Amino acid sequence: MPVIHMQLQIRAPLEICFDAARSIDLHMVSASHTRERAIAGRTSGLIELGESVTWEAVHFGVKQRLTAVITEFERPYRFVDEMEAGAFKRFWHEHRFTPVEGGTLMEDTFDYDSPLGALGRLADRLFLKRYMYDFLLKRNRCIQETAERWAIEV
Repeated sequence: MPVIHMQLQIRAPLEICFDAARSIDLHMVSASHTRERAIAGRTSGLIELGESVTWEAVHFGVKQRLTAVITEFERPYRFVDEMEAGAFKRFWHEHRFTPVEGGTLMEDTFDYDSPLGALGRLADRLFLKRYMYDFLLKRNRCIQETAERWAIEV
């Protein structure tokens, strides 16, 4: 059961960072390299508690779909999305925001189980955990850049 944890300091207010992280439109920008797009549920705007989104993307050369639902929501400090359907056996993804001097500390925890038992665990060690880390880092840097730009525009 791999867990990916990362932190990023953002020079923007808490509320702006929180909204950037739950923006469906910004997620599609950050994941454009996988041709990710929202195809069902909430397909644009800011996702809320109890809402789901179905993503379609190409990973490892294969078109895949994944549906996630927002299961916990404490604006503007924290929200959690969990997989309802998709390629993972399960995932739990927490987004946490803490005000700090000069902006916001964004913490991202992605806890998942790969499918296929021992074969999935081998894939985690060989490439999947690194792939997911890089995917999340790219997304978080996009959130950081966008939130900082939005903070200047306000």
